[in-house]
Amino acid sequence: MKLTILTVCSLVLLQSFVNPLGFDLPTIKDILQGSKDVFIGTLTNAGSFLPSPAELFGGTKNLLAGMPLEYVSTSINSVCSTLMSSQSVIPKIMPDKNSINFQLMTACNKYTYSVLSPGDLLNNTEFDVTKKTVILVTGWRTTITSSKTIEELSKAYICRGDVNFLAIDAASYVDTLFSWSALNTEKIGEYLGESLVKLETVVPLESIHLIGHSLGAHICGSAGRTFNQLTNRFIPRITALDPAKPCFNEGESLCGLMRGDADFIDVIHTNTGVLGKRDPTGDVDFYPDGLVPLPTGCLTVVCAHERAWLYYVESVYPGNEYNFMAKRCTSLSKLKQNKCTGVAVPMGYAATSNLKGNYVLEVRGSAPFGMNGSKTREAQYATCGTCAKSSTVGSTQSSSVFRPIKWFKKLF
Repeated sequence: MKLTILTVCSLVLLQSFVNPLGFDLPTIKDILQGSKDVFIGTLTNAGSFLPSPAELFGGTKNLLAGMPLEYVSTSINSVCSTLMSSQSVIPKIMPDKNSINFQLMTACNKYTYSVLSPGDLLNNTEFDVTKKTVILVTGWRTTITSSKTIEELSKAYICRGDVNFLAIDAASYVDTLFSWSALNTEKIGEYLGESLVKLETVVPLESIHLIGHSLGAHICGSAGRTFNQLTNRFIPRITALDPAKPCFNEGESLCGLMRGDADFIDVIHTNTGVLGKRDPTGDVDFYPDGLVPLPTGCLTVVCAHERAWLYYVESVYPGNEYNFMAKRCTSLSKLKQNKCTGVAVPMGYAATSNLKGNYVLEVRGSAPFGMNGSKTREAQYATCGTCAKSSTVGSTQSSSVFRPIKWFKKLF
């Protein structure tokens, strides 16, 4: 009885939250009917509607931990946007294009090239113009020499063997206070966009794919807009991994990534409404575990924010392309009840450019995260993409991304 009352109260509170995506939330009538079902159906088919312990914990976790943080983040976002609009915030360090570099990652080596001279990549025999070229831009407080995101994603692409993998080294300009770092995203993106104009004279435009995590997603958006302004053409694909929410709002001083910045934009949201944006941002937006701040397996916003690139990395390894299958849907509950129409489509590496709309999918709390993932296949890729000459090259290094306690304190 106490549990039922608590559940009803929790759902009533949930009903009061504003839902900009149009995802279905229970009405008061639904809540009362559901409560009635709990009592009437206990002896016959209670198992068909009572939540499992895992589902109950997940819902409580997001209600008690995730959503209050979402309110705090929204307040901070409003203050930051106001400051940006007033032009009262000036970056401590302005981006200098002369000190921004590409880093070409191979299994055994890392090579550095200025964004001013991407043509120099042709002098490297390990850069193959016949392969696709993936460019990763990471987020706040992430350096090129100490980034788990870069190490893991480069390893996965190197394992595939059909990609030139480049990472952007702009740490000096996105490793300061968040508000200063956010202001720098537009200018860094402009520099990257100008570099892409030069790069596509030596590699086919259709082979270029930009991937950005957090602030990096907004840098990619700026790069795509700049490239379009200079060439009247579009970068084929931008993949945005939980694009940063604080300070970025369409129509304001910092709009960040927007639909139309590339021919195709796919977005993975994992910390919706807190560190990551809640609203649809691309042509197709994926919501693992639905519209929640903390997906399965995460108790902190840091964990949730990192899940986006972890999901994507998993999907890159050969054989994992269909680990994450999603359906166009309005809620995770409808998905679990088989009420979502249409075919399942892959999230991540294999996402196709014809996809439109919002998609929902289930995920696991630990690797392999995809519901179609295999622990056997996961184990096979432990050394794939690493250097055979040394066990230390290509190994995972500690990440300096997002320290949860300092994040809110140092935002401004």
